[in-house]
Amino acid sequence: MEQLLNQAPLLAILVSALAAIAIPLTGERNRNLRETWTILASLLKFGLVASMVPAVLAGDRPEVSLLEIAPGIELALRVDPAGLLFAMSASFLWILTSFYAIGYMRGGNERKQSRFFSMLAVCLSATIGICFSGNLLTFVLFYEILSVATYPLVIHAGSEKAYRIGRQYLVYAITAGISLVAGIALIYGLTGTLDFTPGGFLDAGIGAPLLWTIFALFAIGFGVKAGVMPLQSWLPNAMIAPTPVSALLHAVAVVKAGVFGFVRLVGYVFGPGLFGDMGAATVLAVFAGATVVLASLIAMTKDDLKARLAYSTVGHLSYIVLGVALLVPTAMLGAAFHMVTHAAMKITLFFCAGAIYIHTGKKKVSQLDGIGKQMPITMAAFGVGAVGLAGVPLVGGFVSKWYLAAGSVDADMLIFLGILLVSGLLNAAYLVPIVTRAFFRTSDEHPRFGEASILMVGPIFVTMLLSLLLGIHPDGIFGFFSIAEAIVESVTGVSFSGGG
Repeated sequence: MEQLLNQAPLLAILVSALAAIAIPLTGERNRNLRETWTILASLLKFGLVASMVPAVLAGDRPEVSLLEIAPGIELALRVDPAGLLFAMSASFLWILTSFYAIGYMRGGNERKQSRFFSMLAVCLSATIGICFSGNLLTFVLFYEILSVATYPLVIHAGSEKAYRIGRQYLVYAITAGISLVAGIALIYGLTGTLDFTPGGFLDAGIGAPLLWTIFALFAIGFGVKAGVMPLQSWLPNAMIAPTPVSALLHAVAVVKAGVFGFVRLVGYVFGPGLFGDMGAATVLAVFAGATVVLASLIAMTKDDLKARLAYSTVGHLSYIVLGVALLVPTAMLGAAFHMVTHAAMKITLFFCAGAIYIHTGKKKVSQLDGIGKQMPITMAAFGVGAVGLAGVPLVGGFVSKWYLAAGSVDADMLIFLGILLVSGLLNAAYLVPIVTRAFFRTSDEHPRFGEASILMVGPIFVTMLLSLLLGIHPDGIFGFFSIAEAIVESVTGVSFSGGG
């Protein structure tokens, strides 16, 4: 049984990698079989990840060594609460994204669908690899695979603009990768190890100049994917990709890999004590706080719906970075749980945007007057996601923001409490008017009731329900809150009583 448990993280990576091979082999000849591989792989992946939850919460750490490159340098997988939280969220939402993507690609008669689904599967394999990496080398390997596999999805439209944006994405991704490789080489040279260790493995004896160099290299490497300003410009531009890719980028995998990198950096490489003592926490918190506010202000100016949601993502990713940088247990708990709640709420909003586009051809906020009468389920779900991101009770975003706010008080950093409150108001200002416009204005352009296909509306309804359940009973869905608590306990030694 123990041997099977230790193989589960590797199998969770391989299942979608095998699907990525089967999908192009099936090709365009039999799209039903091709899409069956996608759905089957997503279900198996989630089942494998979920099977590890009881053992990990009980203290077990499934692990497997893939390849020893040199003494002390190996590719290894190890499942801990931090990786499990990310993997549970990503693998469950991939199931819904798979169904949604089928409806989207069929409804829009998109080209190169086999390549699309194959690369989507590679991205999810790489994401689970990032989740379960036992050390920095394995992490960076899967991190770069994710960067490369995302490129064909970004350029899917095949236009000159898409290729130009794809080149910009690659420049950012390659720069981030080089920075990370330099960082891990420096760490290995100084310590002789790259293994993630709860509470960190670096120490002050390395010296401030080298510690700050390591921090700068990793801040660039992770900051690009996390969209921390001024490294965020690729992210809104990547909205040229199909909406399922936008959902992948902004809710499930790519950007979450960046913020997850900061979780690993602070909690498992530096350690909260050293990170705070050297002053890096303050620097990171300032950049994150500024990003939260500036991204929200920019979002208010965008009429393109996906662009508005993209800048919303930039801001909300920095909620997570800010929570980690505050270093106190309550803020870290809020940051960890916000990885899940933001994923559920933001994927709901992107799913809604895609359904509107496929069904009506509308992309602009200014074009959505009265659309709530035509697409009431879609716009009701959008409303739930919108108020959740603003922090309204009974939706998941309220719970994670509550702990982030409490953490700001615990850390005696009331300026960040003010930033969180202002940001909540700004979130409401750029999202709620979309809902009121849809339901309380009229337009002759949306005269009849009609939703997108059930393959799209079904996932929208489920992610909306998940957003609500995470707010009403945070630990009632897959034990997300308990896993987040376990992360904080492993890093800080502080145990939270109860389970949300």
